[in-house]
Amino acid sequence: MIVTLRPYLPADENEAVELWRRTWAKHYPHIDFDARVPWWRERWRNELVPAADIILANTDSMLVGFVTVDRKTGYLDQIVVAPERWGGGIAEALINEAKRLSPGGLTLLVNKDNDRAIAFYRKHGFVDDGEDRNPVSGIPVNKMRWRPQ
Repeated sequence: MIVTLRPYLPADENEAVELWRRTWAKHYPHIDFDARVPWWRERWRNELVPAADIILANTDSMLVGFVTVDRKTGYLDQIVVAPERWGGGIAEALINEAKRLSPGGLTLLVNKDNDRAIAFYRKHGFVDDGEDRNPVSGIPVNKMRWRPQ
């Protein structure tokens, strides 16, 4: 499987939003992400697209993942991979691209109950940097950071 990375274009919005919905719904099936799509679309358009570099991962012309990185702050807001592609190297390609975009370092918040993501970030050189609460949902999160060696 060949993964191609490319910058986000406005025409990608619907597909990216749907990928976000599917992925989060798979990981947190008890939450109604269908109901959150309007909120997410507004956040996508008004917060992420204007401030972040958004890189898409495609295989066979299908969107299978994306990462958002604010180069000014080094904040990685989202890394999303299609559930049917988990474990296939796409997240690794996206995290490496995030590091390339922000060579001075990255920070992120990850839900405390997302063991899979926490293990992934640790595997890729991120370390714990405190605790917080998600500013939107209020749920507990770990702060994590990566700095080049």
